[in-house]
Amino acid sequence: MTEPTERLAGLTSWRSDWRGLRVAVFGLGVTGFSVADTLAELGAEVLVVTAKADEERAMLLAVIGAELLEESDLTSPPPRLEEFDPELVVVSPGFHHDHPLLNWADQRGTPIWGDIELAWRLRDKVGEPADWISVTGTNGKTTTVQLTASMLVAGGYRAAPCGNIGIPVLDAIRDPQGFDVLVVELSSYQLHWVNRNAGGELSPYSAACLNIADDHLDWHGSADAYRAAKAKVYDNTQVACVYNRHDPATELMVQEAEVIEGARAIGFGLDIPGPSDFGIVDGILCDRAFLDDRFTSAIELTTIEELRDAGLAAPHIVANILAASALARSYGVEPGVIRDVLAAFRLDEHRIELVRIEGGISWVDDSKATNPHAADASLRAYESVVWIAGGLLKGVEVDELVQNHASRLRAVVLIGTDRDSLRSAFTRHAPDLPLYEVDATETEQVMPKAVRLAGEVAQAGDTVLLAPAAASMDQFTDYAERGRRFQAAVNEFFGGEADEQSASHPGDE
Repeated sequence: MTEPTERLAGLTSWRSDWRGLRVAVFGLGVTGFSVADTLAELGAEVLVVTAKADEERAMLLAVIGAELLEESDLTSPPPRLEEFDPELVVVSPGFHHDHPLLNWADQRGTPIWGDIELAWRLRDKVGEPADWISVTGTNGKTTTVQLTASMLVAGGYRAAPCGNIGIPVLDAIRDPQGFDVLVVELSSYQLHWVNRNAGGELSPYSAACLNIADDHLDWHGSADAYRAAKAKVYDNTQVACVYNRHDPATELMVQEAEVIEGARAIGFGLDIPGPSDFGIVDGILCDRAFLDDRFTSAIELTTIEELRDAGLAAPHIVANILAASALARSYGVEPGVIRDVLAAFRLDEHRIELVRIEGGISWVDDSKATNPHAADASLRAYESVVWIAGGLLKGVEVDELVQNHASRLRAVVLIGTDRDSLRSAFTRHAPDLPLYEVDATETEQVMPKAVRLAGEVAQAGDTVLLAPAAASMDQFTDYAERGRRFQAAVNEFFGGEADEQSASHPGDE
């Protein structure tokens, strides 16, 4: 049985001696491949274990000198894994923390790292390590990370978004140009594995948890475990712990976090800010944290009117902007730079994206609303809604969501294979609301039927809103495919692509 070794504790740099270290990498997605590629470059012996390997990545593993072990049944350790006798396991975020292979590694005393710990240890590959600004939350992470990185770049810093946003941190730390700062989106899966081992303690320059609502309970096992993982984002923060004043759980996380002496708590919210806060006064977004006279003064960043012109005025997007501004200001970005970035910034596809307006009815794609918390924020942006909802609910409750928004709904169209809990919630809280269900079994049939049903009931002044409150993998590849198919179905319903006059900025309502 392998015991933790002093060697692992000393592997804290790219220049440490990683040669010959036997590492089992669990998973071969984007993250798993970046781990294997990095370790192979360092000279480690790498065995990648996965239930199913992408053909191209499998071929590349052979090129980089890593071994692939593809086994459909991973309920027990395959003989080759036991024979390999790993000194270290690096796990991809998709592996549940209680996966049988992880239980096996834990029982035999093999240290388990995530990709974030590995990247933190190796961050000095191209010279002076970049600072990290860490961002998590149930919703809004990607938008906030993109905004923060854009503000930093416009402020003259070499900065890049990475992490759960789609660019593995290990790829970013190996970029030959190097960076001053990385803005790292961290999922609860990734945070579960950080700050567990000597030498691997993540210490961000600044950090933010944007909000907390029940999500991914099927992975974490409980709401408390999910919150505990998210709270790790603040551990060892050096300068600014940015939290949501309207979400007491995030403030409690800051209060309980072990931070570097001198780190400040910076709140953000849609109300009037106090000293050390970001907020809104008479339609003006203000910084009362990073100025000398914060007790009697504030710095103007932009206005709600300007954000509306840029399609960024939906309340949850404004909250993301305030959080990103706080993070950027903590690193020294000037207020005028932030204003200029916001004037030019546009949201990614499938985030409250206005598809078209026909007959006074707005059709909005918020397929990225993959949990009830995100759907709640989306629904709050519109007054009268025909709601297209449903998919994989990941073990979360929807009663509160339905109860809170029943009064603004004209009708609901349910999609997905996991409709029972949504249907039951409407029966309890809105029994008179027209409810339609799409029973399509083929992916290509789902959205045309949903759009037709919504189009038949919607009236002038309504918004037909795709905000599923659920994951997409029951019927679609991902939320992006779900959104693309919705947009295609809307345009087909009206006989072709919308012209430029039929749409305006998302979030104008």
